[in-house]
Amino acid sequence: MTNANLHTVTESRSLEEKFDPEMRFRPLQPGVAWLVAGLLFALSAFHYYTAGFGLLRETTHRGIHMAFVVGLIFLVFAARKVDQERLAPSRWWRPGGIPLFDWAFAVAAVAASLYVPWIFSELAFRVGNPTPTDVLMGTLMIVTLIEATRRGVGWPLPIIATGLMAYAYFGPSMPGIFQHPGASWSNIVNHLYLTSQGIYGIPLGVVATYVFHYVLFGVLATRIGLGKLFIDLASCVAGRFAGGPAKISIFGSALFGMISGSSIANTVTVGSLTIPAMIRLGYPRHFAAAVESTASTGGQITPPIMGAAAFLMVEFLGIAYTSVILAAAVPAFMHFYGVFAQVHFEAKKSGLRGLTAAELPNPLKVLREGWQTLMPLAALLTILFSGYTPYLAAFWGITACMVVGLARVPAITVGYFAALAVAVAFGVVTQLWFSVPMVLFAIGLGVAGWLRDDRHKALVIDVADGFVVGAKYAISVGAAAATVGIIIGIVTLTGVGFKISYIVTSLAAEIGQAVLSVVPGGLLTDKGLTLFFTLVLTAIVCILLGCGVPTTANYIIMVTVAAPTLALFAIEPVVAHFFVFYYGVLADVTPPVALAAYAGASMAGADPFRTGNTAFRLALGKVLVPFVFVYGPAMLIVTQGFNWPDFLTTTAGCLIGITLLSAAFAGFGLAPLAGWERWLIGIAALPTVAPGLTSSLAGVALASPVVLRQLLAMRRAAAPGLG
Repeated sequence: MTNANLHTVTESRSLEEKFDPEMRFRPLQPGVAWLVAGLLFALSAFHYYTAGFGLLRETTHRGIHMAFVVGLIFLVFAARKVDQERLAPSRWWRPGGIPLFDWAFAVAAVAASLYVPWIFSELAFRVGNPTPTDVLMGTLMIVTLIEATRRGVGWPLPIIATGLMAYAYFGPSMPGIFQHPGASWSNIVNHLYLTSQGIYGIPLGVVATYVFHYVLFGVLATRIGLGKLFIDLASCVAGRFAGGPAKISIFGSALFGMISGSSIANTVTVGSLTIPAMIRLGYPRHFAAAVESTASTGGQITPPIMGAAAFLMVEFLGIAYTSVILAAAVPAFMHFYGVFAQVHFEAKKSGLRGLTAAELPNPLKVLREGWQTLMPLAALLTILFSGYTPYLAAFWGITACMVVGLARVPAITVGYFAALAVAVAFGVVTQLWFSVPMVLFAIGLGVAGWLRDDRHKALVIDVADGFVVGAKYAISVGAAAATVGIIIGIVTLTGVGFKISYIVTSLAAEIGQAVLSVVPGGLLTDKGLTLFFTLVLTAIVCILLGCGVPTTANYIIMVTVAAPTLALFAIEPVVAHFFVFYYGVLADVTPPVALAAYAGASMAGADPFRTGNTAFRLALGKVLVPFVFVYGPAMLIVTQGFNWPDFLTTTAGCLIGITLLSAAFAGFGLAPLAGWERWLIGIAALPTVAPGLTSSLAGVALASPVVLRQLLAMRRAAAPGLG
């Protein structure tokens, strides 16, 4: 890890803490800061150890994770925003600058989190008949969790959870279809706290078992220089073409997104390099910020990490992780292609040049200096696709990052990965006699480096700090996941999800009937319109919910509520899950709470709202593609009845449609477009995108006059003495 890379990492961290509220910890007095750093490191070390040497009993593992997460939130997030920005002096009522009530909340949260694992042997006899102590500890858990979530991610999620608990309690007083028998507080606490249907359910389990490890891997991979390698490679591939920095932004964000899984982290890391370069080249500031933020939202939909969604899908759908990755590949490509097409047409329209050879890195030099940083990702993917568990693959990926970051001799790195490859080939990566020496070797490199000199000591500190920063990412998302467990628990307790499904489908049917009344008979069907408007309403709710709720929580809530609705139309579960997930991610670039777009705007000095609107337009691939794979599920590859003709037809039509729509938005294709041409190809794009050979050919036929005119205009402009 070079000094330049260390500087880049530090700069990216400061930018991320500035723009991402979930990473903005309050200033701490030195003693408490060391305590918090130690606890964060211990949390990462706990997950690293259990991933490689065996998970604990399910409830115990989740309880320990939540005790760390919720307890730490009260130390690092103040109760009021005004106290979040300033360093408070230490007093007897504020030890270490943290109020006594925050310390009390932290202790109460830890005790309540560990209570269920502690009574686990008796739990089977107490579920359904909780003792007064169970109810007290459960109430303490719910109160501290709701408050911790409010501090970590804001008001919307706690309001939803609290409102649903009130709904469960006051069921008999609810109006109309929402009326139900109700539940006592004891029953609510029993369901949410003592069973696996609530707080200790799947969302918390996925974060504690899978997500944490991949976030930690992404942080360490960035620290060792893999992110910089990806950006440099993107520069080599795309930099010389028209609008070079914008295309570097897209390729770099796609590659960096593979290991980050975070829209904001992607925006500030890649954008710190690409946004200034785009502005220097001549792109408007808001457009430069929009390109980076839109491309960066691809981090959450790009395999292999995909934020937390991929692992949640594994648990909810009961399918292999590799199937989720395979299903995500083509839609993710469509997103980046949509951004790329619009950027290309804008660059051609404005006459923006690419970068010169002097401005571009040398590809051979880039690979010669950074090839080692690719090894951890290769190790992770190799072990993952060899059939081992995702957390074991992450364990070896993290260990490999430590080796690459600390080993200064290439031969050591090559030897280490050769041994790991042989172990994978012979199926012994899980054997203690192999894994223990390999891990001790990585730790030994750190000890030797620490003793050697200050330069190596700095590398060791940076790797250790990676463990601390990796845990930082888990704090807010861990609390949010547990709170979503409350929401899921109330939905299963009251059956409100099916009632919401009925309301949505009824509203969609009414809209469909209104449309049928003005459309000539035979063109549309009642059932088809009901499905279409159900999808539209679901997409709108996903985007609106995503404006105030983290993507992971948004996805879980919408799957819980929307999956029964979409199942009524025989939509496969994997298709329904991807549909709500894509629209949840879209909220990151959709005003009024477009966090990624606003981060990019701040870096570019642009108007945030204008940036958000442009970013939403650039994300047309992400807007259209979910509808495409609902009507043409072959795009996801792993769906039932998959066949190659349907896949090729759907994918080709989608590519052509996105290209036409991109040209319409930009006002430029092969040559400048007249107003009527923009409208015509924009309209033609819709049937082209729609799955099915007939509709795609109809769209192409509709666009063909414009395409022919564009070809003639391009030839005329290129011919000497003409134009």
